[in-house]
Amino acid sequence: MAKLCVNVDHIATVREARKTVEPDPVAAAILSELAGAHGITIHLREDRRHIQERDLRIMREVVKTKLNLEMAATREIIDIALAVTPDQVTLVPEKRQEITTEGGLDVLSQEGYLKGVVREFKNANIPVSIFIDPDMEQLKSARKTEADCVEINTGKYSEAKTEMETDTEFNKVEAAVLFAFKSGFIVHAGHGLTYRNVKRIAALKEISELNIGHNIIARAVIVGIERAVREMLYIINQSRISP
Repeated sequence: MAKLCVNVDHIATVREARKTVEPDPVAAAILSELAGAHGITIHLREDRRHIQERDLRIMREVVKTKLNLEMAATREIIDIALAVTPDQVTLVPEKRQEITTEGGLDVLSQEGYLKGVVREFKNANIPVSIFIDPDMEQLKSARKTEADCVEINTGKYSEAKTEMETDTEFNKVEAAVLFAFKSGFIVHAGHGLTYRNVKRIAALKEISELNIGHNIIARAVIVGIERAVREMLYIINQSRISP
């Protein structure tokens, strides 16, 4: 089955709402691993709205599975990532005014720069993923950066309101996943996935990893993070067993 990386950013969002010390995203990461998560994802944003450098550095010490750092390809964050050495970095776009990441990285407009960033990380033995929309031209450009992975943005699929729209967006994701896999990428997927819509995405056998955060954390507020993670893992597992 596809592996599950749990994004614990929104544990930090609750903490930062009061500028206090709890809830601790590090504790959430540990409990997620104990529940069976295959990895932990965090996004160290330039504005530090949720995850802080302290969280990243402690997680580097305590996460036993895989630590995936989402980040903008800026000099400040690159230097922090190179110093901390997460198990993987995922390059994402970033806007100060956005609530959350709004779309995939525009690789076409900065292909040369991104190729240099990828080289820096690969020279430090840190695998690189690029968060990208299900767009063939962007994928072709991403291939030229020599990144190891691409994470296909499932945002529009997740936001679809009608069955027809959902099918259309799923078909785009499926085509992008197949193209990326045949292009030699390790393929990940994520953004907006929920307990209700993840099964169809998880059933795509070319996807090796799913990144899911907000919906798991929202469920965890009600039932606890260990149960929330186990429930998501169960659905993902069932996706490859039953139609």
